[in-house]
Amino acid sequence: MVRQAFARLVSDRGGNFAIMTAIALPVLLGIGGVAVDLSNAMQMKSDLQGIADAAALAAASSMAQNGTSATDAQTLAKNYLTAQLLSNTNVTDLTTAQQQAQKDAVQKATIVLASTSSTSSSSKGYEVKLNTSYTFNLNPITRLLGSSTMTLNIASTASAASQSSTGISMYLALDRSGSMSFVTSDKNPLKSSCDNFTSDSWPNSAFSKPCYIRKIEALQTAATSMFTSLNNADPKGTMVRVGAASYTDVTQTPSPISWGTTNAASYINALPYKPTGGTDATGAMTLAYNALRTANTTEASAQTAKGNTSFNRFIVLMTDGEMTGYSASWNSSLDKTVRGQCDTAKADGIKIFTIAFMAPDRGKSLLSYCASSSDYYYEPDDMSDLVAAFGDIASKAAKTAVRLTN
Repeated sequence: MVRQAFARLVSDRGGNFAIMTAIALPVLLGIGGVAVDLSNAMQMKSDLQGIADAAALAAASSMAQNGTSATDAQTLAKNYLTAQLLSNTNVTDLTTAQQQAQKDAVQKATIVLASTSSTSSSSKGYEVKLNTSYTFNLNPITRLLGSSTMTLNIASTASAASQSSTGISMYLALDRSGSMSFVTSDKNPLKSSCDNFTSDSWPNSAFSKPCYIRKIEALQTAATSMFTSLNNADPKGTMVRVGAASYTDVTQTPSPISWGTTNAASYINALPYKPTGGTDATGAMTLAYNALRTANTTEASAQTAKGNTSFNRFIVLMTDGEMTGYSASWNSSLDKTVRGQCDTAKADGIKIFTIAFMAPDRGKSLLSYCASSSDYYYEPDDMSDLVAAFGDIASKAAKTAVRLTN
């Protein structure tokens, strides 16, 4: 009887699926958790690499242009990396002691080596090597597989020379049309309520709580981040010149190209809280091209007067929409005109960065076409991605003046 009962139990497959599911479920959940964490890790690594590059560049540039000692350059790079990394971390819920502990952890995990070498009888070379690591907690599902944390390792090396400095001349053409009033996906923790505009509610507020960051506010934050990086690469204010023009279906009075980032920053920060109007970048692109084109010797004269033996020219074209002019519909003629302007600028040797911020397909197509290369084109979908895009632009522009060698 016992043998017969055991034989029936072995041959009965009715419960096999439930048993197999019970065994496999933790593994499947763990695999799903790993996929999420790997995606997060790739984004974190990209962001951290950009911050490390900026820190190394700032230190090398300071040695070449400011006479900063190797010891002070190492401190500068560490402090810059720590400040930027912690600014991207939510520390509002941490005590002062906990924030200090995080700062100490970053400093301890970061090693910076700065060195000087003679490249000729009249010039010196400067190199900054930075290595750091960042450990973050894995999600509870991934922990089913036995790992609770993941550590990312980042390395960056930047070099600069005390002679033959290369200047940067940059002009920003920025969209401030009505859709720039719309909310992003990021909440604004500094406000308890505000007018939240969406494409479905415009021109009326859709709701007041919770408060979300608007596209125009995200643009201002991202531009400020870029200007900070450019300023760090140009501590003496002798390399970087910036101008800016905003546009709707008409072009606003620009901030003419000038030394440093102060004027452009003030211009962008003064953009209206509730922009209105359509989208036409042709006027802003004309201003940018005329300021930077080879036939206009103003930039060459200004850069030479500061001792820059050469300079690189950049246009930053940003939109969150498509070319509509004074309407709500795509205007193929305007789109074609902007493409032609981009062709003309690129043929003149001007590099074009483009940012399609939460833009529709036709906007993305236009800006992808206008970019000087695929790595000069960005498609940010939220404020953090927009800040990262502007930060990467600053890094790429600074690399033309201070060489990043990693």
